[in-house]
Amino acid sequence: MKSSLFKISVLIGIFSIVIYACKDKDNNEKLEETVLQGTATIYVDQTLQPIVEDQTAVFESQYNVKLNLVNQSESEVVNALLTDKTQIAVLSRKLTKEEENHFNQKKIIPKITHFASDAIVFITNKASQDTLIDLQEVLNLLQEKESKIKALVFENPNSSIVSYMNNLAGVKNGQKKNIYSLNSHKEVLEYVSNNQGSIGVIGLNLLVQPFEDTKQYTDKIAVMSVRNVKSQPNNVLYYKPNQSNLGEGLYPLKRPIYMLNYQGTAGLGMGFASFVAGDIGQRIILKSGLLPVRIPSRELNIRKEIINNK
Repeated sequence: MKSSLFKISVLIGIFSIVIYACKDKDNNEKLEETVLQGTATIYVDQTLQPIVEDQTAVFESQYNVKLNLVNQSESEVVNALLTDKTQIAVLSRKLTKEEENHFNQKKIIPKITHFASDAIVFITNKASQDTLIDLQEVLNLLQEKESKIKALVFENPNSSIVSYMNNLAGVKNGQKKNIYSLNSHKEVLEYVSNNQGSIGVIGLNLLVQPFEDTKQYTDKIAVMSVRNVKSQPNNVLYYKPNQSNLGEGLYPLKRPIYMLNYQGTAGLGMGFASFVAGDIGQRIILKSGLLPVRIPSRELNIRKEIINNK
């Protein structure tokens, strides 16, 4: 009996040593980061979260990689780059010359990849009779001039959407009359869905790929058609923010999506950028409702003869 117990104890001990050795080996043999291997952290403009998550899921399924996404406002993402919290980011703009100086001093040459285009979208309550909006009236409101628009609701004062619209209007970021900022795009959708006549401003990506907790609101809103400020006086055409109008340059609030890579080496940033700009990545964008940089090719098989089995 004692002999049997001794043998069992020895076996348990050996088994424990083997497990510990394997775990220790796994910890010591962490994958070295290369273009298609390893782990990396990417900071993402939260208005572009859905499309980046789609790309990440497919990329991770095909390669031995792990991408940790941190979704924040534009100003927070830029700050993360400038404080070296991350070396890879997805934004709707490039860094300014002043922001680039941080990397110039380190002699890091960025690799910037434009892989898709998003749009700024105006939404209103579905019960509202007017679903047309003149961009010039929006700019007038932002410039604190007389405007036919009573108010606009944005998702976040630090959002890339706020910066985009203020740049377009030629005004600085900051509090303005009849311009309101909530805490998230979910709150904007909820507010507009419950208030007839209100106008919200969000990114197209968050509308065409809504999260589960926002779908209840998207059914109660309408996307507004926008008149371009460059239109001729007699041109009263309004355009929806769809792939066709974005591709033809008819919708006026189109914005690029960039991957900014400041690793300075051949790491995962380069591999992921090549993926999203490649055939598979561009197909994911096309399917999402956004505009890819290039339309993926389609191969047609032409048969010389048609076989009739009847």
